[in-house]
Amino acid sequence: MKLNKKKILFYCSLLTLIFGLNSCYDDKMEWGDPYTHPAAADLPLQLQEAISRYEVLKNYSEFILGVGIDLNLYMTDNTYANIVNENFNEITIGYDMKHGAMVNSKGEINFTKVDDLVAKLQAAGLSVYGHTLAWHQNNNAGYLNGLIAPTILPGEAGASLLDVSKLLDGSFTGWGGNNLGGITIVPNAGLSSSDPAIRFEVITAGNEWDTQLISPEIPAVIDHHYRISFWTKSEDAGQWRMSFAGLDNNYPWNGGGALFSTSGTWTQITYEQVAVANVIKIAFDVGKVPGVYYVDINTINVTDLDAAPVEVNYVENGGFESGDLTNWSALNAGAGISVSADAKYTGDYGLQAISSASSTNDWDLQFAADAITLIPGGSYTFSFMIKSDVAGKGRISFPGGMDGNEYPWLNWDGTGTAREFTTSSDWKLISVDVTNTTTLTLQFDLGTVPDVTYFVDDVKVVEKPAAQPSSALRAGPVIIEKTPEEKAQLIGDALESWISQMVSHYKNSVHAWDVVNEPMNDTGGIRSGLNVAEPASDEFYWVDYLGKDYAVTAFNLARQYGNATDKLFINDYGLESASGNKLNGLLEYVKYIEGKGAQIDGIGTQMHLDLRYSSKEAIDQMFQKLAQSDKLIKISELDIQLGTDAPTPEQFAQQAELYQYVVDAYTKYIPAAQRYGITVWCVSDNAKEHENWLPDDAPCLWDKDYARKYAYKGFADGLAGKDVSADFSGELQ
Repeated sequence: MKLNKKKILFYCSLLTLIFGLNSCYDDKMEWGDPYTHPAAADLPLQLQEAISRYEVLKNYSEFILGVGIDLNLYMTDNTYANIVNENFNEITIGYDMKHGAMVNSKGEINFTKVDDLVAKLQAAGLSVYGHTLAWHQNNNAGYLNGLIAPTILPGEAGASLLDVSKLLDGSFTGWGGNNLGGITIVPNAGLSSSDPAIRFEVITAGNEWDTQLISPEIPAVIDHHYRISFWTKSEDAGQWRMSFAGLDNNYPWNGGGALFSTSGTWTQITYEQVAVANVIKIAFDVGKVPGVYYVDINTINVTDLDAAPVEVNYVENGGFESGDLTNWSALNAGAGISVSADAKYTGDYGLQAISSASSTNDWDLQFAADAITLIPGGSYTFSFMIKSDVAGKGRISFPGGMDGNEYPWLNWDGTGTAREFTTSSDWKLISVDVTNTTTLTLQFDLGTVPDVTYFVDDVKVVEKPAAQPSSALRAGPVIIEKTPEEKAQLIGDALESWISQMVSHYKNSVHAWDVVNEPMNDTGGIRSGLNVAEPASDEFYWVDYLGKDYAVTAFNLARQYGNATDKLFINDYGLESASGNKLNGLLEYVKYIEGKGAQIDGIGTQMHLDLRYSSKEAIDQMFQKLAQSDKLIKISELDIQLGTDAPTPEQFAQQAELYQYVVDAYTKYIPAAQRYGITVWCVSDNAKEHENWLPDDAPCLWDKDYARKYAYKGFADGLAGKDVSADFSGELQ
């Protein structure tokens, strides 16, 4: 074949760039000066034309060719979408298919955005790779941490002095502030799943008081110490403050600064100040940093620490002042169980219970209070007032145990009668001590004597006076952590809910999944959050609650709820590191998981490479070891950083050569039957794709203007197994 001067010039340009050869001709095209995010237009003219004549990438590949995409760009940018559709067989969604993107604060999954994307992709003939099911990042950590949050018991020296009823009913009567339209009450959004929360939405940065909620006046005693406390979180990392009126410091710092920090995890904020006026106010100043913030209404406490201790009754609605059976259950109603004004001992209401004419067993007339959570090791007194229209008899049973006994023998009323107490037409106080219990259920059994009407009121469980600490010691709430077993159950249920719903929902459209992502640390051990001092707001380590078998569970769930033919992967980065520690650890973990009965189909190696540090020898060694696993091997997130946003011509050429080397090594060392495919991570160097991933670099196959880079040629040549341009003929323009 006879080559004209232009074609000879093109090949000389390639040789010069790749191998550093001298110029073939003095008049060859020179590269432009480097500048931020250089464009393909800076390539020599002949090289540009050669690259433009390459076919789309998937035409050169004998295995699945994928790309990691931005959902919003694919749905809105036609140029971006067309590149994806033309060049690839499969896509991986970079973020929007992860737990943090899809799961809300109630644990509910919103499939809408991903469903719309999947429909568009399928219409374009592309398949979807599921990414990812069990990962320590990109989780709704606020929701998951909320599941295992401690139980908070009343522990202040007295009841809160702040009336929050007008927050609970949503009227805000008596409350003031700024930007009240951005402040709403959200049911079931608090620290407990049943607690309401105040939601503050700050759109733009401003002054602290631009979004502000100010309480009504609170009566105070001058020189008394007051504690103001509450629990708060934010959807993203944020900051805000509290300010006050009537205290010795109305703008106190908290945590070392004027603003305290918030995250997706609930945090208790506490202030202690001295009153200098007879009324005080508190203000939630949330306007400084944009974001969405929550305050659990039921945890807002303004307490006089110098007030005398008051009795705290742990029985909700123990005086039946709700006028109904709220917090109570009628188990066996006899002739009837109701709340009535005629049954009261104090207040406005009491409970009335009537045994039927056929009643003979204790449980024939039975009602119970909701379970009560108590302080471990605390000493309490359980008491109530009772009478009956005629002589009666009853007992209290404790489902779940009291001192380890559901039916304890106790001297209920001082008469020497074990297990049972007697009643008459006179009100009688029944009182016993309760010890060594943390959860207590009170069940009244009044069915022994037929045709008796009983009246019950003032049911209480209170700390014994002798055991009550001083007001100074009772300044804060009592926090009861859940046991490791309770946490494991709750987090295990959350993992199953997430995986089962995701895999079931996409059973007909997703046939391969990253089930476990990035499980290993750099030394080859199982990654844990126990030594992470300040986890990010979206970090949640499943392994810390479920143990290393969390991966076994994840694979079993994905297999159970998916298709038998689905390909399930374990995926990690840095497997090509020279030490080999992470790769060796991952291979051992794969053996462990399968030894526990789960099935893993493939191993994903991300291969986020860096031109400055990545070793070709280590890449070869990685592929050789992965081939020995007999698993499908996928390059799952390939990109090559340059370490600069102003690459030189030599760096462009080296990047292209390394892309080709990776593909060559993959096909050289991984047997054809084990090649799942290669996914490149991101389409282009456009800044829209790199707001959260490798900004100020140029790691991709297309440039910032979506033109093919030199790297495109290197990657395509690797897929084709040859220099595709060597077969070009005809005049190059």
